[in-house]
Amino acid sequence: MRILVLIIGMGIVTYIPRMLPAVLIGKIKFNKNMEKFLSLIPYAAMAALIFPGVLSVDEGNMAIGLIGIFAAIILSWIKMPIIIVVIGAIVTDMALYMIM
Repeated sequence: MRILVLIIGMGIVTYIPRMLPAVLIGKIKFNKNMEKFLSLIPYAAMAALIFPGVLSVDEGNMAIGLIGIFAAIILSWIKMPIIIVVIGAIVTDMALYMIM
């Protein structure tokens, strides 16, 4: 019984910090610059998580990862959907990995 209470307590403690911003963000009005900044945070976080992996795709040949990211940049630049960008980078890396 104590373990069940502990699990429920931990669930409540982790739920509250996740729920509060979702509830309060609708009541706060930000200026245009702050909204632009907040809208770019997910992209910056994704780039920070992905970039180290790009450099370590192949330990012996870092160029494979860099060419893959270059393909993703080009596909993004021509405004392709995100799934096409991801698949394009993966296919580019796989093709280069098979060739090299």
